[in-house]
Amino acid sequence: MNLYQLKVFYYAAKYENLSKAAEALYITQPAVTKQIQQLQNYYGIKLLNRFGKRMVLTDAGKIIFGIAEKILELEKRAEESIRDFQQLKSGEINIISSETFGAYYLPFIIIDFNRNFPDIHVRSNILPVDEVYSNVLSLNCDIGFVSYKIDEPRVIAKKIIEDSIVMIVPQNHEFSKKECFYPDDIMGQPVIMHERGSATRKIIDNYLRKYNINVKIIFEFSNNESIKRSVENGIGISFVSKNTAIEEIKSGKLVAIPPSDKSLKRSFYLIHHRDKYFSKHLKGFLNTIDGWIENFTSLQKI
Repeated sequence: MNLYQLKVFYYAAKYENLSKAAEALYITQPAVTKQIQQLQNYYGIKLLNRFGKRMVLTDAGKIIFGIAEKILELEKRAEESIRDFQQLKSGEINIISSETFGAYYLPFIIIDFNRNFPDIHVRSNILPVDEVYSNVLSLNCDIGFVSYKIDEPRVIAKKIIEDSIVMIVPQNHEFSKKECFYPDDIMGQPVIMHERGSATRKIIDNYLRKYNINVKIIFEFSNNESIKRSVENGIGISFVSKNTAIEEIKSGKLVAIPPSDKSLKRSFYLIHHRDKYFSKHLKGFLNTIDGWIENFTSLQKI
């Protein structure tokens, strides 16, 4: 089998578009078409159908696409292994994270890593959890960070930290002097919520159902910053991972009140493809994560 033709077919199927495949491979669109035609003619089987500008896999194409994905990952692993043996001092790590971990935890890990590996470029991007998983599954990133696990045998998920969910209120709120809050305290309260489907929203919704609590939802936001600003301005109370509001708590803009129910916590997971090859640089990043986790956990106990 011609591996170059297989690679061209893979990119055409991946992007479902010949022009995008050509752009990714730095060749012309006619060259893409020619390579795919030669591959199909050689084996006498149709792998892709064209619908307008969109390319759609046939049943045979779907099988070959899955095999091609594994072959190209092995090719990438071979190249990374060679670079390791050559002991190159440069490299890149590509990370995709969900919003909360990417904004409030990951930067500190990257800073720690940079101190020991200043020549390694770390590229990070924040996406919704389902897109983090899809990028890990397609091997478009090295590792990902998410706030919940899914049942996917191709993904390895490792819980790395837990953070407490706290109620946040402004300094002048009636709850600001409470040592902890109980379910009855929040009955009927105006609440600023995370958007539906988010990990924190799922945890809070379960908590409200558990204790049969009704609240008045004022706003729903997709990011922690909007939630914190709304609470600071006295619009309502909210519930967040404690570390996402640590700066506002230290400055006195917000007060964090822990729950009486100590099970109200949020977990974060490191995920990667089961077949992902770990270069020396990536192993170094994982070691940095382990050190950061140890420090984070010790601070949570203080």
